[in-house]
Amino acid sequence: MQLTGKQVLNAAPSKVWEKLMDTPTLARIVPGITKLEQTGENAYTSTIQIKMGPVNGSFSGNLQMQDITEPTNFTLKVQQNSKIGNANAAIKVDLIPLNGEQTEVAFDGDAKLSGLLAGMGQRVISGVANTLTKQFFSNLEKELAGSNTEKV
Repeated sequence: MQLTGKQVLNAAPSKVWEKLMDTPTLARIVPGITKLEQTGENAYTSTIQIKMGPVNGSFSGNLQMQDITEPTNFTLKVQQNSKIGNANAAIKVDLIPLNGEQTEVAFDGDAKLSGLLAGMGQRVISGVANTLTKQFFSNLEKELAGSNTEKV
């Protein structure tokens, strides 16, 4: 399954980068996350609870950031397991400065699904992925807005 998209955020690339590299911030903005623990440099274990239509389960596994070029891009490797199936993904994330106060976050990757997840069909899983992506960017925008107002 292809995962691709982009979102313009009202923050400088350095501020967006700072939020994406901060473990407590990620724990707040990733939809459904109940646990995120750093286990090494750029490596984490996670537990995510997803309840959306036919997709309902607790996923646990590992996240790792690789090929990091601060503050412009990284690759996120994800391996999550649950009773309803497994998901493995590699997603390249690029932070593209648009002007001093805006950043386009572009992502492109591929997810491999197994078990019941794979059997649910591309349309169902794509819909869930799109909804979770929108929630993530909405949460990130709120986090960025909150950090901007703290300095005023």
